[in-house]
Amino acid sequence: MLQFILRLATDPWFWFWFVTITASILTFPSIRKIGPTEVGLVIRRFGKKLPGDDPIALKGEAGYQAALLTPGYRFKLWLVYRVENFPWVQIPANEIGVLMAQVGKALPPGAKSAHYKPAFGNFTDVAGFIQNGGEKGVQRPVLSPGSLLPIHPVGFVVITKSMIYGLPMSAEFKSRSKDGRLSCGSFNLSPDQLNVVRIEPRVSEQGEEKMDVVGVVTTLEGRPLASGHIASRLGGFDDMQALEAGGSEDNAIIDVLLGDKNQSHNNYQNFQAFIDAGGEMGLQHDVLRYGAYNLNPFLVRVEIVPMLVVRQGETAAIKAYVGLSTQDTSGVDFKFGSLVRPGHRGLWREPLRTGKYAINPRIYQAEIVPTAILKLDWAENVTGAHGLDAALQPIIAKSKEGFVFQIDLQVLIHVPDTKAPKVISMVGTMKNLVNEVLQAAVGNLFRDKLSSMAAVDFIETRQKVQEEAFAHIKSQLEQYEVETRGVYIQDVDLPADLVQVLTQREIANQQIRTFQMQKSAQEERIAMEKAKGTAEAQAQLARSEVGVAVKGNDASARKAEAEGEARYIAATGSAKAAEVEAVGLANAKAAEAIGLANARAYEEQVKALGASATSLLNVVGVLSKSQVPFMPNILVTGSNGHGGAIDGLAATLMGLVSKAAPPKTMPDLPPAAKS
Repeated sequence: MLQFILRLATDPWFWFWFVTITASILTFPSIRKIGPTEVGLVIRRFGKKLPGDDPIALKGEAGYQAALLTPGYRFKLWLVYRVENFPWVQIPANEIGVLMAQVGKALPPGAKSAHYKPAFGNFTDVAGFIQNGGEKGVQRPVLSPGSLLPIHPVGFVVITKSMIYGLPMSAEFKSRSKDGRLSCGSFNLSPDQLNVVRIEPRVSEQGEEKMDVVGVVTTLEGRPLASGHIASRLGGFDDMQALEAGGSEDNAIIDVLLGDKNQSHNNYQNFQAFIDAGGEMGLQHDVLRYGAYNLNPFLVRVEIVPMLVVRQGETAAIKAYVGLSTQDTSGVDFKFGSLVRPGHRGLWREPLRTGKYAINPRIYQAEIVPTAILKLDWAENVTGAHGLDAALQPIIAKSKEGFVFQIDLQVLIHVPDTKAPKVISMVGTMKNLVNEVLQAAVGNLFRDKLSSMAAVDFIETRQKVQEEAFAHIKSQLEQYEVETRGVYIQDVDLPADLVQVLTQREIANQQIRTFQMQKSAQEERIAMEKAKGTAEAQAQLARSEVGVAVKGNDASARKAEAEGEARYIAATGSAKAAEVEAVGLANAKAAEAIGLANARAYEEQVKALGASATSLLNVVGVLSKSQVPFMPNILVTGSNGHGGAIDGLAATLMGLVSKAAPPKTMPDLPPAAKS
């Protein structure tokens, strides 16, 4: 055996293969492949003892080494080092990663999270973390969605929604796991807490429409709240005092107060900045508005609550539970609580009008007051959209005789928006105003009124009772700064017995009215006939009267015409008489002259011719001037033969003259001719 060993020791091939095999045994197991998204955790098998309580060696001590092996093929002698592969930390979209440091200094007493320094970066340098004073425990920053980082698996444990990265050192965490596998539940976190916090409109409970929301924030670390305060506001309310001292109006103070100081700590995402700014632990005054936020669930809790929405026709009276001390501004005459300026604790004297407000409902209670005309119904199954009259029921009252009435009533009221804070200060809520003040005033009024009236009187004087109710309710509500716009009795449910009596009475009344109407119809008919006869007689009378008037007018016209004609005739006759008289006198003188001349001529003719010849000559002259035929149809001769032809001619001429028309005027013959 010894010879065999000596022979091998002197054999060069033996040493060749010995060295080759030994090198292979030492080399190949020491080469480790690190994947592209992996890190290699190096564990030294032996070496110096770690100086502190940290499990990571910074100077080559035995245990977990601070330096990680990066992706690729790496050599670590397996006799000295052991290497374990761990994945890089990868945070999915819409999720966050929470870090817990297992190395560093111990947390100060009372602290719940580790102080963060910019030198820590994204926690990929564990040695730098330790050397710069990093602390064990929950780290205040979180890893944002999409992060892919080579984080030391012993230095830090990273908690995500679906996976735990790292190697927890505490057996306590392993005891909480199921089947030896850790989850977020092992660290008292729910999966939803590791999502990005989203503040966005949400579907209402009725599922009909989306409602606006805000995020109410509660911080789990910070300075203790000041004594007497229930919520934290960075800087307190010193700015409110400065605004009041500067003479700012209430609306300007409200705008500042309902704003926030979230920009100083990036909406609680930079929790270290929140602590450095003096942030206090507990409920926060400032809320989160719409957006997505990477919030540490160990340090910040968010409750999604509806946003304050004041619709058209409404106003909101604000009761503040935080702010400066209460300073009443209502005056000595107001005995129903105090009204304060915005920024003080108490009921604000200035309401919030139509709009949407990102206000914390945990510290500001808004009482919505309808400022439009509000309709309230005392009736069954009738409720307005406001719901304030849901508890109102028909009024039950009893008449003097004991009849029980059920009355449906409608009341219209109006609360001026400027008076809303006073109304709320007096009654607390609008429901109290309706259910306590109005219910008592209206119900007692009708019960008292009906108890003193007969049932029939109430029915017959319903309008008057309604007017009295309006006056009474108006006077009652004026004490609460509420206007009454109308009181209406909608319906009255009468007892069956009373309905029967009233029905019979009404039938009798209707019959009486029917008979009266029939009688009136006959009387009207008689009057109509009489009027008809009178109308006909009146027509004849009117015609006769018109005829009389016409005749009178004609007589008057004729009389006037006759009088005018008489005056005309009288005037004309006088003129003609004067003319005739003048003509007659002239003619008489002319005739006298002619007669005298003719007489002298006859005398001369008689003297010359004789009496018979002269007469015959004058007759012939007259005939020549007349229209009597000159030649006679009958010749007259003397019967006895005396006188001859001249006598016959004279007789014939005389006969003709007597048969002819009378001459116009035959002047008298001169005396000589007559003879």
